[in-house]
Amino acid sequence: MIERLRPGVSAARARVVLFDFDGTISLIRSGWVNVMVPMMVEILMDLKTGETEEELTAVVREFVDRLTGKQTIYQMIALADEVKKRGGTPKDPLEYKKQYLELLWAKIKGRVEELEKGDAPPEKYLVPGAIELLETFRNRGLKMYLASGTDQVYMRREADLLGVSKYFDGRVYGALDDYKKFSKAILIQRIIASAECRGDEFLGFGDGYVEIQNIKQVGGVAVGVATQEPECRRVDEWKRQRLAGVGADFIIPNYLEKSELLAELFPE
Repeated sequence: MIERLRPGVSAARARVVLFDFDGTISLIRSGWVNVMVPMMVEILMDLKTGETEEELTAVVREFVDRLTGKQTIYQMIALADEVKKRGGTPKDPLEYKKQYLELLWAKIKGRVEELEKGDAPPEKYLVPGAIELLETFRNRGLKMYLASGTDQVYMRREADLLGVSKYFDGRVYGALDDYKKFSKAILIQRIIASAECRGDEFLGFGDGYVEIQNIKQVGGVAVGVATQEPECRRVDEWKRQRLAGVGADFIIPNYLEKSELLAELFPE
């Protein structure tokens, strides 16, 4: 089901399409929240402030969700701030990030190995219909970018394993160690500044608050991929509310209704 939230909006003028990676194209890291949040709650519980696990989980969920789509380091900076607020001495955010990535790797290692060995088809870890949509956009001559808050070195490898890199012709960008040098907003401004397109010629797809907001800020058309992972067959109502709240023009659970989606985006 494709839900149109803004009457009259279309991507008829679109020349550039920006896709978020995790949760929008890739499901390799599906479940990452259930790794990050408990790790952070445990760190805050160790400070023995008298707050309950439920209270701390609510605190952590708020900033993790708000910062989803930005580079992972921002969530770790927020964790360090929460430790400091409670009178603790925080570690360097990069240390927290390293700890998180080790825990996440334990969760996703089997998925990556399955793909590397050819024991699983890429479709197993792709949002349904993603390849067909990328094919269609390439055939329409749209210039596509892939951007992620995940470290560039990992997301490029994962994009290769999923067979999607070829659709982007090297325009695959992730988080850098110097986190101030890359963000989705910086990438969008760079594309506009290089005169590749105007803001209203942008079409974006994302499952996070940040990329939808960035696309709308420049006057582009934003499709919220509010998919309920890992099956990706229906809309996740919580995600839907978040994406609608920052201005998504359309909400979809996956790309299986490609013909209807194209008719909505590019009315004849």
